[in-house]
Amino acid sequence: MTQPAHLHPDRLFPASEPAQSIARELYPAVKDLPIVSPHGHTDPSWFAGNGRFSTPTALFLTPDHYVLRMLRSRGISYDALGIPRKDGKPVEQDGRKAWRLFAENYFLFAGTPSKTWIDHSLHAVFGIAEELSAATADRIYDAIEAGLATPDLLPRAILDRFNVEVIATTEFALDPLVHHQKMEADNYIGRVRTTYRPDDVTDPSRPAIVENLKKFGELTGEDIAKWDGLINAHRKRREYFRRFGAVATDHGVPSANTADLPLVEKQALLDKVLAGRHDAADAELFRAQMLTEMALLSVEDGMVMQIHAGSRRNTDPLLFAERGPDLGADIPGPTDYVGGLRALLSRCGNEPNLRLIMFVLDETTYARELAPMAGYWPSLMIGPPWWFHDSPQGIRRYLDQVVESAGFYNLAGFNDDTRALLSIPARHDVWRREVCGFLGRWVGENRLARSTAEEIARHLSYSAAKDAYRIK
Repeated sequence: MTQPAHLHPDRLFPASEPAQSIARELYPAVKDLPIVSPHGHTDPSWFAGNGRFSTPTALFLTPDHYVLRMLRSRGISYDALGIPRKDGKPVEQDGRKAWRLFAENYFLFAGTPSKTWIDHSLHAVFGIAEELSAATADRIYDAIEAGLATPDLLPRAILDRFNVEVIATTEFALDPLVHHQKMEADNYIGRVRTTYRPDDVTDPSRPAIVENLKKFGELTGEDIAKWDGLINAHRKRREYFRRFGAVATDHGVPSANTADLPLVEKQALLDKVLAGRHDAADAELFRAQMLTEMALLSVEDGMVMQIHAGSRRNTDPLLFAERGPDLGADIPGPTDYVGGLRALLSRCGNEPNLRLIMFVLDETTYARELAPMAGYWPSLMIGPPWWFHDSPQGIRRYLDQVVESAGFYNLAGFNDDTRALLSIPARHDVWRREVCGFLGRWVGENRLARSTAEEIARHLSYSAAKDAYRIK
């Protein structure tokens, strides 16, 4: 079979010589390095139970909001794709029918990173080089289903196959971590790690915030009605997450705003939230203060702090009411990092134990704010291109804008942010190709020595993520 064009080793590289030749020579040394994936959203039950994926749609379609949002943009019903509803009304249960609908509309993904990842997965995992379409839908479905029936495609075997050294899941503060408890009994914690995401108890815009905070107090045995008790509850919960391998916290916030209020004002704000009397401004201030509090706790315990700012989440109220969050309706927004992070960095930005990794959706801030900030603050690093910008073009824009101010060693390497397991090796491969292409151009322009480029390529492909997340 003919290999898809985007998988050809010359693709995703600069077109000119000698840069293209140098990039091709750099790539073989990094393409098979172990994968370090210290932040993601894969389902921990996959690795705990190690059971087979039920259908091809369970692998490629239903967990991937990148795919779902594109199909919805052309009026395709989530019911027809088999996406569950909160009201329990019936949706398509036949995976083959949902797959056919997906295949009939696969042409929509031309030019998108989703197509790159899916095509890579089909070829690398199943040996399928045909283009997915209405004509090939059943044939490809049958080939995937046959593969899923083999032990080689059980979740843990997939980690082995692609040399995944570390992969992190992400759980909320109230999560009981039952799947991680199972993995602990299997001595599998370390390869799979949780991440502490406390948004369920730090974001007052959530409808259940009062109930969640009460559960948080019961879970930790702390009086969360007092500010010091609330912070100690986080302290205890972070310690519990570290038992299951957590090295990082994660914070999904609409802005990068932080605050450093006196205790009396913090307590008054908490009182208002617990009484359900807070408004949108109070919610923003509470989130801002909690980011600073989480940074101070990171100074104590050394957990790496990740901030994912700038997403206006769940912008379709109908979709949210029908099916819940994280199904494709999140849209980027402008973000102020210099002003937003001022309170946090003023309080603890010079602390040697603080490591803060910023993930950016507002690309206009790369060169204007984040790169100069990372090039100064010892606590601040720039995460890789995130979400809409995790793509060949997005990686190129990122490297072009950040390296000259931040250098290579203030970048956190690559840590895919996905719910689709098979896209992980695809994403890392694209990152490694683009890094080699970028370095090849710089060597070709005599901006870097060849030996330096080789070292940086290995660093950005592997060790940068381990270093950034303090993974031993």
